[in-house]
Amino acid sequence: AVVSTQSTGDAFFTRSFYKHILGVPVQYTDIEAIDPQYYKNLVWLLENDVTPMEMNFTAEADVFGRPEVVELKPGGTNLLVTNENKWEYVQLIAEMKMTSSIKGQIDAFLKGFNELIPKTLISIFNELELELLISGLPDIDVDDLRGNTEYSGYTVDSPQIQWFWQAVNSFTQEERALLLQFVTGTSKVPLEGFKALQGMSGLQKFQIHRVRGYTDRLPSAHTCFNQIDLPEYETQEQLEKALRTAITEGAEGFGFG
Repeated sequence: AVVSTQSTGDAFFTRSFYKHILGVPVQYTDIEAIDPQYYKNLVWLLENDVTPMEMNFTAEADVFGRPEVVELKPGGTNLLVTNENKWEYVQLIAEMKMTSSIKGQIDAFLKGFNELIPKTLISIFNELELELLISGLPDIDVDDLRGNTEYSGYTVDSPQIQWFWQAVNSFTQEERALLLQFVTGTSKVPLEGFKALQGMSGLQKFQIHRVRGYTDRLPSAHTCFNQIDLPEYETQEQLEKALRTAITEGAEGFGFG
């Protein structure tokens, strides 16, 4: 895609790659959109006792086409992963998978990209805004999205679902794009409409899942499944406020599992 001041290109990258363009560090949560099973494994490590596993700060990486064990930090071979340092381990292994293992390709892309667009011109944006800047604001047909949505724990007649779609209908196009980014990981609308929405394993409709209780929590998302987890909010105002906060300020608020 060619990017200029007068046109946008059909270029969509993962959230972690937009972070690379901006020079923003990736987080382990970013890996969910790339490899959901690997992400689940990392979450399991964070939620369970890792002592019996006797892991160290190393990982297998592809080095010139051959698998090799590399250290995640100096001395990693002799450093055991414990319940005290496992957060560091998870973050380092995620950085290795999303950054250091493809550093050559990232650097080559950024060299060309920054010749077209100096980094100083995009440094004011976050990764979500950068996607919209590069790819343009999509035209989101709410009726089409609603007609291709599946529910778990809710029905089409549930008050929270009625409130959800009333909120989306009241959104600006930019807010609808942020919602699509939040739930699917990209603002791209399929050419054939939302019936052709893709997930990690092929066609995957937009999903709204019920979260019982926890009405003080924001909605969370699983981008690999095009899924938003929506708490049982008690009023339309509460739901709309939480939804707007989640898509504009809670971009990192991905759910586990």
